[in-house]
Amino acid sequence: MRQASKATRKHILALLCDGQFHSGEIIAQQVGLSRTAVAGHISQLADWGLNVFKVKGKGYRLERGFPLLNADSIKKHLGDTKRAMIDVESVLPSTNTELKRRIANARHDLANGDVLFAEVQTEGRGRHGRVWQAPVGGSLTFSMYWSFPDGYQSMAGLSLLVGLAVCEALKDFGVNDAELKWPNDIYLQGRKLAGVLIEVEGQIGATAHSVIGVGLNVCVPESQYDVGQPHSDLASYLGVVPDRNELAAAVVKSLWELLPKFTQQGFTSFVPHWEALDLYADKRIVLQMGDKRFSGIDRGVDASGALLVETQDGITRFHGGEVSLRGN
Repeated sequence: MRQASKATRKHILALLCDGQFHSGEIIAQQVGLSRTAVAGHISQLADWGLNVFKVKGKGYRLERGFPLLNADSIKKHLGDTKRAMIDVESVLPSTNTELKRRIANARHDLANGDVLFAEVQTEGRGRHGRVWQAPVGGSLTFSMYWSFPDGYQSMAGLSLLVGLAVCEALKDFGVNDAELKWPNDIYLQGRKLAGVLIEVEGQIGATAHSVIGVGLNVCVPESQYDVGQPHSDLASYLGVVPDRNELAAAVVKSLWELLPKFTQQGFTSFVPHWEALDLYADKRIVLQMGDKRFSGIDRGVDASGALLVETQDGITRFHGGEVSLRGN
């Protein structure tokens, strides 16, 4: 996307996010374009998932107004916990993809804990290349950079650790019963609330540069959005829409608190905490690994983050990869 178009759509989104009517003429004056050009930009916003209504004589209005993510607001909620980059973009194909691009670009000097948020992801991804769908203003989507000097092997259990960090942050908002589904999903009342996508850049034997992607449903009414599986959101659970900037700060702060210990000591000390939140603890499960299916009892995880499954042959360990998990 050209920078001029990007800036224009950011400006239009900032105008419309109050949920009030704005005439095409006033918007055109604000952004310095013709009304026809403005209509084209608003059409693109609609293609990204924004419900924009046009009423003759009144102008354009969003179905639901919402406060935009704001880097300064997030930093304010973080206080003096840590000084790191907090970057908010209006539109990106994917925060993970953009952060990986910055890692590859030697001119970008990323530090541990640097984080990138996006209001709109046009090509958001989940595990195994699945699409991550998130309504604009109704979700929290971001990626955080963290390096591991001891290489890829020292990252074992990272996705589980991130899930724990999200659950800890949610407690600040009155959500005390979130659960974890191995290896990287957060569930609330038996339905998916958030997902984690870890990607790694770097050479074998060298520092591993990880990109920690998180997508969290804030206001995604199940009656309005079909995301391909049963899902939950914080607004439905809490009865109010939480402040996304405050929520963003809480999750970032939780990650900043847990990641240093994980980097130094690995996942071992976090195993009991993860198992206490295990969605399928001591239940019969089915795993699909490629063309093979495995059935057994979920017996938690080990220090490497591998899932322990009790079968007729004893305990079998399953690591990441093409593995799906569901209750049986």
